[in-house]
Amino acid sequence: MTEEDAEEICAWRYPPPYDSYQWPSWERMKAEEREFGDPRIRREQYASVRDEEGRLVGYAQFFPMVGVVRLGVGLRPDCCDRGWGPAFIGAVAAEAERRAPDAEIDLEVETWNKRAIRAYERAGFAATDRYDRRASHGIVSILCMVKQ
Repeated sequence: MTEEDAEEICAWRYPPPYDSYQWPSWERMKAEEREFGDPRIRREQYASVRDEEGRLVGYAQFFPMVGVVRLGVGLRPDCCDRGWGPAFIGAVAAEAERRAPDAEIDLEVETWNKRAIRAYERAGFAATDRYDRRASHGIVSILCMVKQ
C-alpha cells in the first residue's frame, strides 16, 4: 500500500451503519502512527487492491499472529453492495495462504454486519467464536470466522 493509497482510504465515507468503519483523517493517522499511518506497519501488513483499470477498490491487512494470519479488509464505499464481497475476500484469503501456507486464516466481523458475514460465508469462512471487545467506536460483539 502506498502512502497515496492510504490517504485516499482515509477519505472514504460509508453510509450508516457502516460509517463506524471509517478511518480518521490521514493527518491524524500519520501523527498517531496508527495502523497504516505507520510506514512500517503499512509496508509489512497492508496491501492495496486494484481493479483491471488500476483503480483502488479496496485494501487488505495481513496481521500476523502465532500460527494465524488475521485478515482485515475494506472495500471502497461505491464498490459495496455489488456482489463483489465473496470474490474480494476469497482473493485476499488466497493471498494470505500464499504468504503463510501453514497458518490458519481468520477474520473478525461485528455480529450486526450481516452483509459482510454472508460474503465471508460464501468465500468459505465459518464462525468459530463469539466475544465482545473494545473497538474505536465502543464495545462491540464479534464473530471470529475461520477459512475452512
